[in-house]
Parts: sequence; C-alpha cells; structure tokens
Amino acid sequence: MFSHIMVGARDMQEAKVFYDAALGALGYEPGVIDEMGRCFYVSDGNIFAVTIPINGEPACHGNGSTIGFVAADSTAADNWHAAGIANGGATCEDPPGVRDGGNGKIYLAYLRDPSGNKLCAVYRMG
Repeated sequence: MFSHIMVGARDMQEAKVFYDAALGALGYEPGVIDEMGRCFYVSDGNIFAVTIPINGEPACHGNGSTIGFVAADSTAADNWHAAGIANGGATCEDPPGVRDGGNGKIYLAYLRDPSGNKLCAVYRMG
C-alpha cells in the first residue's frame, strides 16, 4: 500500500545520527544522503526518509501521527528505545512494555525524534 514514508527534520545531521542509531538497533543499515540532502533508509523495497522541508517552512510533527517500525522481539524494541534516547530522542507515551491490542498482546516502545516526530517500535507477540 505504501511506497515510502518521509518525515521532516529541523537538522539533517542530528536526524541522521538519531535514525542511524535507532534504526540500527532494529538491524537496519545506516541511511544514505542523496544529492538533495535527504536521508533514505531502504529495506526489502520499503523506504523511510528524512528531509528538511522543501517549502522552506520549519519542520514540525504531525499531531496524531505515529510511524511504527517492526521489532523482532521486545529486546529489539527496548534497544531501539535506548538508542533513540541516547541520540537526541525523547520518550513519550507510557514506558516500553506489553499492551493488550485488539488482536492480542503487543510490545510497544514510543519515542519522539529530535524534530518531534512520534515513532514506535512494535513487536507483535505470538
């Protein structure tokens, strides 16, 4: 359904450090900066990207928006959360842990990136 997800950043270097660490904790390769200064993370044909807004306006988070990344297990989600906090992110929502979802238990860990975008690492428990 999706071709890519792109979020805005106030500072690309700060964003790259954060996402390289947080996504690296989930097993993804470091992002690649293109000729326009955007940073791309590609995995199995899926693309997550970060950019300074092209309209020149300040980057801001989408109120009500959350981007979820798949975690292999709860340890990976915890590592993602810790890497994000250590690299400029801020915790938000409840602490990482098990929640009862409509389709069973899930392990969630929420962060805001340095530009305020809300992110979540998700492990769907069997």
